[in-house]
Amino acid sequence: MPFAETPLRDTYAAAVEQVAGRTLDALRNGDGAAAIVDPDTAATRPLLAAVRVLGADLFAPQLFTGTEPDGPTAALLSEGRRAFPAPAPASPEAELVIGWQDWAAGQLLARTPYGTAGAQPAPLPDPDAMGWQAWSVRMAQLSALALPGLDGPVHETARTNTSALARGTVRAMLRRDLTTAARLTRWLARAAADGHPSRLELEPVLERIRLAGDGSARTGLELEAARRLLLRSRPPTAEGNRAP
Repeated sequence: MPFAETPLRDTYAAAVEQVAGRTLDALRNGDGAAAIVDPDTAATRPLLAAVRVLGADLFAPQLFTGTEPDGPTAALLSEGRRAFPAPAPASPEAELVIGWQDWAAGQLLARTPYGTAGAQPAPLPDPDAMGWQAWSVRMAQLSALALPGLDGPVHETARTNTSALARGTVRAMLRRDLTTAARLTRWLARAAADGHPSRLELEPVLERIRLAGDGSARTGLELEAARRLLLRSRPPTAEGNRAP
């Protein structure tokens, strides 16, 4: 019944936003592990669903500060993956997205006692095979892979197709789909951090999304990750270190 399901969807959406907000706060403050939940509090199903949705991004505060995934967050994500197995994909393309999202989370969980690395899914087709519009949508759905310390075929596809990422970003901006634009800008920032041309001036794009976007913590997390990746693309400082 749609009316009965709406409050439940709202509860789960609120949990995702809450966890994203705590992760974003930890990332901005440079505190490392996010205080996702009080250790003495039992994990609720909405909380487990939220960590399942955010996946690899839960570890962004650690990865951007050069530390390893923390045990409490890893344990919670592992429990979330058990409570909410991967859904049945609606299409082969959706299956690839789900597979790569789970691969990224599994790679990070494998650095802790709470998981093992799984096999890589099939490669994501390139823009020539999929068409750059459809490919951009899939890459936006995989933005959680654009993290320091993660690398693989999806990242290589991003690095070698920055023109398609830029086209997808501009298209999303023109369509006022600022969530997709933020996620694609994050991939362009990751490519720039890896030494590849970003094709766009990313700072104005990030600022426009910040001002005109939905203001959600999830979008804020995308923007902050993009900003920090962009800082890594800059030359070392006079002391020989990268910008923070």
